[in-house]
Amino acid sequence: MQNSPLELAYDYGGFRADLSPDLNPDLNADLTGPSRYTAPMSTAKHSHNALDAGLYIVATPLGHARDITLRALDVLAGADLILCEDTRISAKLLTLHNIQTPSTAYHEHNGQKMRPKILARLAEGQRIALISDAGTPLISDPGMKLVRDARAADCHVVAIPGASAPIAALSIAGLPSDRFTFAGFLPPKQAARRAALEGLKATRGGTLILFEAARRLTDLLADIEAVYGASEVCVARELTKKFEEVQRGTAGALRAHYEAAKPRGEITVLIAPPEMKTPDAADIDAMLRDAMETLSRRDAVQAVADMSGQSRRAIYARALALNDPDMNMPNMDDTDTPQKATQKQEAKNAPSDETPSDS
Repeated sequence: MQNSPLELAYDYGGFRADLSPDLNPDLNADLTGPSRYTAPMSTAKHSHNALDAGLYIVATPLGHARDITLRALDVLAGADLILCEDTRISAKLLTLHNIQTPSTAYHEHNGQKMRPKILARLAEGQRIALISDAGTPLISDPGMKLVRDARAADCHVVAIPGASAPIAALSIAGLPSDRFTFAGFLPPKQAARRAALEGLKATRGGTLILFEAARRLTDLLADIEAVYGASEVCVARELTKKFEEVQRGTAGALRAHYEAAKPRGEITVLIAPPEMKTPDAADIDAMLRDAMETLSRRDAVQAVADMSGQSRRAIYARALALNDPDMNMPNMDDTDTPQKATQKQEAKNAPSDETPSDS
């Protein structure tokens, strides 16, 4: 008998994910009703010993309860213990997915006391999962020292990847994504925050990604405007949740917007890199001179072409001109010597899609 759309489900080796549209996926929703998920794979078909001993770093949803992987559910259900940043917050997710593994708190305030106990349990061969309140642990969350100590003790450490706010925000911001720097939360005081922004200027070959508390967002935007001027900024708020919002504009425009409409929730701020100045002939010549001090002409041409974004043929012509200043210069003599004619022909014949050969 064919399932109706309201009863449609997928079965992954014992883990049945019900796709009924009436399931409220918001982790902040009322969870008094029964979960629409049947027993996870770990409790349904796999034995307790199916999960190897070790420390599992498990990503959890940012807000939408279905943004968790089947493997993460399997690990959480099969572990001996789940370490939570806040057990009250994690209880909502675990209850929704019918995971009954014992949990305990692990955070920056009790980490020093808890780590020896956790390492002892790992040494006994237990399976321990670490989760944060939302997203991937250790990304502006506790856990780095635990992972470091576990590795030092030769414990097995496994990544269970999934949701991450910086990557999710970057994927929808419409800003350059080939290079980026994640700097987490900046200092809360203005002077220290501006100093941090100044220090991050060197990384601005790519998009800069920050976290900020809602109550300090307008202050951060004011500092971004002061340090980076009219750079394009994106504010991604409440990602994957009911009131998700993505706003783009200058820091000044966004500050005015959020002064009028006070923001709430979890906030990721992305700052576009500065527009690169197109190098002129003098810049190219200077780059070539520097490069040819340590590289062959062929390698120098390739390096400058990569840095400038200009064609190798054009850069090769400039390199030849540097060897003979009268060649191909704006006010050069129209009468070619045999040497200049040969060099011009070399530059003309240099293929644009292949590295020119050295003479």
